[in-house]
Amino acid sequence: MPLLGTERGAEEVGLGAGGDRTVVLDRVAEAVVLDGLAALAARGERFSVLSEEVGWVDHGAPQPLVLVDPVDGSLNAKQGVPAAAVMLSLLRGPRLGDATAAQVLNLATGESWQVRRGGGLTHDGRPVRPLPAGPGGIELLGLESTPQSVLSVEPLLRSCAKIRLLGTMAISLAHTASGGLSVFCSPIQARAFDMSAGVLMLAEVGGVTTDLEGRPTAELVADLGVRSTLLASAHPGLHRLALDLLQS
Repeated sequence: MPLLGTERGAEEVGLGAGGDRTVVLDRVAEAVVLDGLAALAARGERFSVLSEEVGWVDHGAPQPLVLVDPVDGSLNAKQGVPAAAVMLSLLRGPRLGDATAAQVLNLATGESWQVRRGGGLTHDGRPVRPLPAGPGGIELLGLESTPQSVLSVEPLLRSCAKIRLLGTMAISLAHTASGGLSVFCSPIQARAFDMSAGVLMLAEVGGVTTDLEGRPTAELVADLGVRSTLLASAHPGLHRLALDLLQS
């Protein structure tokens, strides 16, 4: 946290395994997580880690696989915008549909979302029941986009009441699973890796996640090189509405 919005925190120190430039705050945050996972391995746990900065770390077995994004929303963090998260996901196989548990920690507020397959989603320890969909359709649309790509989802922009761009995929999907964001859309090719926690959260509340053509995300390989567009909602009816708007 002391590095957020500082010149020292934003200092570039290399290129991460995911292809983005690694800055000091990325490396410091990742070291905390990797040290904790190494301590688990020292106690006899066998698993592997895939982290955004260092890539693969072998702790004695290819699976289960722990996905680590130490600072989701790193551009926000570099600029001092208080919207960034730690994302951890546990997978028993190579695809997003193989995720069995995940956690998203909001670094600015300390709030935490945790999910277990078959065990539901909690927010700060309390079970999550998504807010009901409003009568007017898509009340609040969440986006992850570049200025150029946002025009490709113009039908959604014209059909929603308000728009939010939080700049962190993990927190955006957590709020989508909670029903705070009616629909979340990424018209840019986002990494499947970054979606892993949110896809499980939405599945556990009965929501839907697909690409913009309606293909399910569960078959996407959870790798740093795999990318896809994304359309998500905790309410299947709102997801269907958004998909119909885009396809029309």
